[in-house]
Amino acid sequence: MALYFYFNPSYQKSLQAKYYYEMGDYDEAYADAKEAFELDLYNRMAATIMAQSKTSLKYVNYIKDAKEYMKQIDEIVSKDDIKEADKAKIRLICEIMNSAYVKLAPSVITDKELVENAAYYHAGFEQLLEKVNR
Repeated sequence: MALYFYFNPSYQKSLQAKYYYEMGDYDEAYADAKEAFELDLYNRMAATIMAQSKTSLKYVNYIKDAKEYMKQIDEIVSKDDIKEADKAKIRLICEIMNSAYVKLAPSVITDKELVENAAYYHAGFEQLLEKVNR
C-alpha cells in the first residue's frame, strides 16, 4: 500500500507540495498541490495542502501590503506639515488594511510567525487610525 502512494504521480506531487509548504514556499506548494489534486480529485493530502497554502498566501500578501503601506505612511509623516488630505490618505489605508485583516482566518497549521506578523501590523494600523481620527 505504501508503494502505491510513493509511485502514484498525484501523491508524489502532494509530497513535493508538502515539502514546499513546510519550507515556506507557499506559491510552489499551492501550484504542486493543485496539480496533484487535478490528477486525483480524491487526494485529500493535495486538497489540504492546497487550502493551507492559499490561507498562508493570504497572510503573506497582507504582510507584504502592510510593509508597503507603512513605508508610504512614514513618508507622509516625515513631512513637516501634515495636510488634511494626507490624514485622509492615512485613514483610508488603515481602514483598508483593518478590513483585510478581518478577512484573514488562520487554521491550526498556519505558520505562527505569519499570524503574529499580521497581528503586529494590524495593531499598528489600528493605532494609526485612532491617532488620525482624533
